[in-house]
Amino acid sequence: MPTDTKRVRGPEVSQSPSLFDCRPSVVPPSHGTRADGRQRDQVDVRPVFVRCGLVSQAKGSAYIEAGDTKLLCSVYGPRETERKDETDMKCGRLTTDMRFAPFSCPERGSWIQGSQDKNFSLMLQESLQPALCLHKYPRSQIEVNVMVLENSGSVQAHAITCASLALADAGIEMYDLVLGCSIRQDGSSYVVDPTYSEESNWSSSEHQGGLTVAFLPSLNQVSGLQSDGEMAEETLTAGIRTCIEGCYKLYPVIQQALVKAVRKAQPPPPES
Repeated sequence: MPTDTKRVRGPEVSQSPSLFDCRPSVVPPSHGTRADGRQRDQVDVRPVFVRCGLVSQAKGSAYIEAGDTKLLCSVYGPRETERKDETDMKCGRLTTDMRFAPFSCPERGSWIQGSQDKNFSLMLQESLQPALCLHKYPRSQIEVNVMVLENSGSVQAHAITCASLALADAGIEMYDLVLGCSIRQDGSSYVVDPTYSEESNWSSSEHQGGLTVAFLPSLNQVSGLQSDGEMAEETLTAGIRTCIEGCYKLYPVIQQALVKAVRKAQPPPPES
């Protein structure tokens, strides 16, 4: 059998480097200060870095970085839709595709879209659709592609914010921006904008679950809601209020990024 000259092969008796990684897994504390220094039971979100217009081939794009969570979103369209049914004649269609890069998680994933990616894509579509003026784009299709470069928790919430920013950068008419925020309930306490370790490690308490809210800040309306686990009605109501407060904290950062992108896109003033 001919050898593959384009691939460097290891020795026959080589071992994976992960075999020698003896560091114990870090379990997040259940009380007091969180592992990254933020406080529990408070609306304490991670610092966010946002930038627009990074993908030159797309109509609009956005990049968001919250802690170690990194996402990139590209928007294509409006373009002529492939389906010619009656619904598409009256208004446009929104298609979303959210995928995880194989290197985005501690456990290497597959490039093929799995069930989790499809659920995230559906939640993204349901959260963005109420904010878009699709009736102004008849027989057209708008494509939103989100790529998770690094998953360090709260991917769904940050994907909603990143996609909304990319749609605004593409010049798509919208009623309002859509911001996302998530919390993780663990017994009597909760954490806002949880990290990957906080989402993965669950305690043995009864009332525990997660909540992600998509919010339109100018209209003061909720466009998307997703919850999992076991949460009481009062806890769920308080969690929605907490997520809304977290969205309002992100709103000035997103506005500033959009203003900076618009000023950058403006042509230079004519020389007199």
